[in-house]
Amino acid sequence: MSSSELSAEDLYENAPCGYLSTTPDGRIVRVNATFLRWTGYANADLVGVKRFQDLLTAGGRIYHQTHYAPLLRLQGSVREIAADIVTADGRRLPVLVNSVQLTDDQGEPRLVRTTVFDATERRAYERELLAAREGLRNVSLTLQHSLMGPPPPDDPRFEIAALYRPAEAQLEVGGDWYDTFELPDGKVGIVVGDVVGRGLSAAAAMGQLRSAVRALALTGLGPAAVIRYLDTFVDGIEATQYATLAYAEVDPDTGAVTVIAAGHLPPVLFSPPRVFMEGRSTPLGVIAAKLPRTEASFTLEPGDGFVLYTDGLVERRTENIEIGIGRVVAVLEDRPDASPEDFAAATLEPGAADDDVCVLVFRRRMPNR
Repeated sequence: MSSSELSAEDLYENAPCGYLSTTPDGRIVRVNATFLRWTGYANADLVGVKRFQDLLTAGGRIYHQTHYAPLLRLQGSVREIAADIVTADGRRLPVLVNSVQLTDDQGEPRLVRTTVFDATERRAYERELLAAREGLRNVSLTLQHSLMGPPPPDDPRFEIAALYRPAEAQLEVGGDWYDTFELPDGKVGIVVGDVVGRGLSAAAAMGQLRSAVRALALTGLGPAAVIRYLDTFVDGIEATQYATLAYAEVDPDTGAVTVIAAGHLPPVLFSPPRVFMEGRSTPLGVIAAKLPRTEASFTLEPGDGFVLYTDGLVERRTENIEIGIGRVVAVLEDRPDASPEDFAAATLEPGAADDDVCVLVFRRRMPNR
């Protein structure tokens, strides 16, 4: 091996950043020594064994599935994605990730090259800035609630409860929101969404999306068409791009529900308690031929209901997202006759939250109840 080849190899292995090469599904095929030093893994622990997304936190894996991977397929690259790598000893390493997708002669994905930068100092600086702005937590919360829309419709045929809880360290408006409204044909529109980012841009995006959903829904388009029009809407408003939402239309007389989840977590149904996985597709503005905007349906018997929520309800740093969703199902199993208000409150774990939480519960009333 020539001296130039040795130098190139040394530069790769000991670069001031981590390098990984993966297959299109994330399987690691090569990793440099810098990444191994940072994370404490051995080469044999990762190459041919782990996928890149397996090294992320629970929230990072969700973001990888709903945003990172679709954007990489769509654009061929992603830049400066903030994430946390879980190291071999369980620590969280803040990083910035850049990935480029390489294709073969037919244009099919062949390899993904990823560069990882240590963002520990940047994360500490951001925390200092947030702490300095602590006097802003109450103003933000007031603004957040003002963007949630009016109270749910009051109707003897059904009950609706909606709860919002900010993150412990929230000093700006978060991205979680919900809305409920009556439609001209007698149905009820129910939506829960999550806008990327915080601050005034997130607040503006929330307000614009809420207004857009209402305006489109009131035309009688139906959930799938509403989402397709929102794909065009968000294309012109940067702050609303890559937002996720779940939108349902309910006929209170028949119990028929039509629902679609655009990059959002699936609804949880009451009877029997279960997760409804149909009608799911990519976040707003992310078009994927393999995941078209299709709606799904189910029927609520009297007394039945369903739950829409944001990831702050079910995501925890140390566990898989399925465990968090399982907790919601377990609450339904333990409290089958609870009112929507009691059930929504029961899903919120005591203590401070790491992320914003929105919970919206719909229940069809029993006759003469």
